[in-house]
Amino acid sequence: MDCFHVHILGCGSALPTKRHYPTSQIVHLRGKLFMIDCGEGTQLQFRQTGLNYNRIGDIFISHLHGDHCFGLLGIISTMGLLGRNAPLRIHARPELKELMQPQMDYFCRDLPFRVEFVSFYPDTHSLVYEDRSLEVYCFPLRHRVKSAGFLFREKPRQRHMIKEMIDFYEIPLKEIPAIKEGADFVDSEGRLIANDRLTRPPKAALSYAFCSDTAYDENIVKYVKGVNLLYHEATFGDDLEELAESTTHSTASQAARIAQKAGVGKLIIGHYSARYTNEEILLQQAQAIFPNTELADEGKCFDVAALRETKN
Repeated sequence: MDCFHVHILGCGSALPTKRHYPTSQIVHLRGKLFMIDCGEGTQLQFRQTGLNYNRIGDIFISHLHGDHCFGLLGIISTMGLLGRNAPLRIHARPELKELMQPQMDYFCRDLPFRVEFVSFYPDTHSLVYEDRSLEVYCFPLRHRVKSAGFLFREKPRQRHMIKEMIDFYEIPLKEIPAIKEGADFVDSEGRLIANDRLTRPPKAALSYAFCSDTAYDENIVKYVKGVNLLYHEATFGDDLEELAESTTHSTASQAARIAQKAGVGKLIIGHYSARYTNEEILLQQAQAIFPNTELADEGKCFDVAALRETKN
């Protein structure tokens, strides 16, 4: 069974409120947990999910504003108290290590595991993580400081063998891996059997993109084209578009326009300004342009696999 979930741990902006925590998310893919941003209070929200701290192998930090990284030291300390021994990789711009190392040397000097800082450059489009089933790319956003979005994309799956064809054409086991990768088969009489007679196509690969913090920027479209699920910040309503531009944030309608132009399956909006006690107006503005929009909220979990065939 597919497992590709996005858990919202925090969806507020820089000013703390009683309703929302600063930005943090968990991407849960096939048993592995990946954290995106780690604002203050992240570990408290993570506790609410019932997920296992030790499953977090990698943390991706979009940019070096406090509401996206002040929770790092706390969660690292807690992992140490829980006896973690596997390395933890933190993907961020190079300056983060310089900022955190003195604090870790003082507060976390007896950690039973290694913290590895993996540098990337937010103003580039590049591969920042890869394993057997997943690729993670960073891409540039438009913000007051260098900020990166992230694209989580499954690798293409192998084709499915048709069991009856294996028996009918007496296909040797050693040939099956190549056929699953798309190769044709030559039988014992020298006949070429096309791959599409031997296999069925796999399920389409899934993808999720995270865009926060950023001003409206149509350059983002090419990086998130056709993703199943897109998270795009919507700090302000349409009446504050000038403020959004001056602070390099986005409005709800601007987030929806990016989703519409990119042809994504579903849009989540978040990173709400503390001025809103009810985000319904932001949802209405976004849905007027991109109907398949939902508000982020702490505790919500989005099933990316359920969106496999959903495109507006």
